[in-house]
Amino acid sequence: MTLSQALLDQLWDFGDPEASEARLRAAVEAEADAATRAELETQVARALGLQERFVEADDVLSTIPVTSTAVAVRVALERGRLRNSAGDAAAALPLFERAAEDAASAQLTFLWVDALHMLAIADPDHAPEWTDRALEVLDPTTDARTLRWLVSLHNNAGWAHLDAGRPHEALTEFEKAQDAAARWGTPQQVEWAAEAVAEARAAL
Repeated sequence: MTLSQALLDQLWDFGDPEASEARLRAAVEAEADAATRAELETQVARALGLQERFVEADDVLSTIPVTSTAVAVRVALERGRLRNSAGDAAAALPLFERAAEDAASAQLTFLWVDALHMLAIADPDHAPEWTDRALEVLDPTTDARTLRWLVSLHNNAGWAHLDAGRPHEALTEFEKAQDAAARWGTPQQVEWAAEAVAEARAAL
């Protein structure tokens, strides 16, 4: 059984990783399915990483039994996120690449796009290529929760353009992010998308 993204959405508050950690640990304790429990444990590690408790997070990942491809992908993803957050993008890249390859082989679209979006963040010189690949993966998708990735992908591309002094290109990406947010995003994403569009227009 693969971990439900709807359940993760309930457990996660990325603005409060400490509280998220507590909820995730409780979910681990309550979960009877071993594979789902293992996936939840990867999210405990992610919450620790967001608190910059990198050694503890790595220790958690080291104890997780890899019972499915989804678990393997999540372990690689979270190991990569830990290294990228710690400033070691070179060590993160092969982990994100492995996560993308394994997710692709198992057609785990949500995780596949997650890995590609992390590659775009960790490998800015090739970010457009990674983002384009993620958009290709999403193209046949009809699942609304998976399509929410379009908000992040276009938003990240927009900021990359704006930081590089390309406000016209940034505005195009931010408007795509705004459209995706209106269709599939959260209220917070809708607000952020509008702010990004306004900032790009002000830079023109």
